[in-house]
Amino acid sequence: MSLSMNLPSKVRLVEVGPRDGLQNEKQPISVADKIQLVNDLNAAGLSTIEVGSFVSPKWVPQMAGSAEVFTGIERKPGVVYQALTPNLKGFEAALAAGADEVAVFAAASEAFSQKNINCSISESLERFRDLMAAAQAANIPVRGYVSCVLGCPYDGEVAPAQVLSVARELFAMGCYEVSVGDTIGVGTAGKTRALFNLLAREIPREKLGGHFHDTYGQALANIYASLQEGIEIFDSSVAGLGGCPYAKGATGNVATEDVVYLLNGLGIQHGIDLSRLAAAGQRICDVLGRANGSRVARALLSQ
Repeated sequence: MSLSMNLPSKVRLVEVGPRDGLQNEKQPISVADKIQLVNDLNAAGLSTIEVGSFVSPKWVPQMAGSAEVFTGIERKPGVVYQALTPNLKGFEAALAAGADEVAVFAAASEAFSQKNINCSISESLERFRDLMAAAQAANIPVRGYVSCVLGCPYDGEVAPAQVLSVARELFAMGCYEVSVGDTIGVGTAGKTRALFNLLAREIPREKLGGHFHDTYGQALANIYASLQEGIEIFDSSVAGLGGCPYAKGATGNVATEDVVYLLNGLGIQHGIDLSRLAAAGQRICDVLGRANGSRVARALLSQ
């Protein structure tokens, strides 16, 4: 039972560390280390894990080897292993590698869409139609991402109506849920609540997720604001790994450990073992030779 009747009693976290978290790292990361990370996250109780992406290695070199990672992980019953797929070719590769579901992504900002995937928003959505048809035929669920929902590094403010337009299109196209992302971490609690309130007029709240970066230190506040709007799906990244290669200055995703600590304090169920999660995050940070981005993990591991 959560502390407030206004908050969800249960939340599902989508762990994006192995994909969104690692894609920006400059140094090579071995397939074995990626497999270890997914297995560690498995052991910690994550129920949805974004394992990798099937994009051109020319654009995202760190995601080369995603098929080998999918092949090598220890799969647990009931856990969903997801892949990011930009097009039909990527979907076919993900299917061959054994992905349980795939995710597609579009931007709420025209400038970001052009910089990120070299096409307009409408063109990016059109590209997904063949993929959606193939996924439906293969009985593979598709999740939708919308980026830059609370601000864009090129366009600045993003109109909430534009976010709704893109999210509505993805949902209508067949995405079973839509995760809206504050890619550069500029959002605040009031704007987050207002956005979800608008989106929920046309998309059921249980089909909406939040994806918050912590650039301005607002990610947990935005998650709490989202919980107040009845949102119960959040993307997060172990140890706060990640950023965005096309958003200068954007820091990592909100740390999964920090979100779990927040949920624990609110009495909201999530099924994740915080101590195992913190150990998983520290192990990959040691491999990367970087500081742990989770304040909760740093506190726990220093005790």
